Amino acid sequence: MANWLQGKVVDNRRLNQYLTSLVIDVGLGEYEAGQFVRIGLADGDTVLARPYSLVNTPDENHLEVYFNIVEEGPLSPLLFDLKTGDDVLVSDNPSGFLTISEVPQCRHLWMIATGTGIGPFLSILKSEAAWEKFEKIILVYSVSYAEELAYQDTIEQIAGTHGEQFCYLPIVTREKLNGSLGKRVPHVMRDGSLEQQAGININAENSHVMMCGSSDMITDVSAELVSREMKKHRRRDPGHFTTEKYH
Repeated sequence: MANWLQGKVVDNRRLNQYLTSLVIDVGLGEYEAGQFVRIGLADGDTVLARPYSLVNTPDENHLEVYFNIVEEGPLSPLLFDLKTGDDVLVSDNPSGFLTISEVPQCRHLWMIATGTGIGPFLSILKSEAAWEKFEKIILVYSVSYAEELAYQDTIEQIAGTHGEQFCYLPIVTREKLNGSLGKRVPHVMRDGSLEQQAGININAENSHVMMCGSSDMITDVSAELVSREMKKHRRRDPGHFTTEKYH
């Protein structure tokens, strides 16, 4: 069972009225890029908490979590309104298998994110392990509206650092944006436009796919991958795709 560490809010970076990232000062200890922690607030003798993936790398000084407000939820509206200097609780046991150490060796790593599921992939992309392991990394980032494409400066820096080893494919489904695909991830996989844009095919021989985001996306993309004779990765039964869900 996790113990709770006392943290302090360093910044609350609003993207819009529904999306924000909290930057937290806390001594977490060792963890891997791509893992998550539980973030919570004291509620009498209990703690209101839920898991959030870390956007920062283990080498950065502060933790950062990116999330959307669930207006009827018991926790996210409270976290959304935190100010610099406010107290926040962080679990001391980072968890999760959406890490490079868990991915089998292959040529091409695909990262598919919807919404706030971009968080763990940014942590991984800002670290060095993935760039040393894979020939090419393709980041697919799907949102409803263009304003929801967060961390574009960070993605541009990653692209500038890693050049042709990196491919970024934004998807905006509810409005037109030049340079982006306009349909949900499962659709652009089935019609071939995603791989055409990347210039690389997704297959069992050369690819591993990491997914983080909505349950619908993960379910539908997993089904498409299974139809290509790819299977979910497990430690005891290595496969071709790894998932993390946000509910």
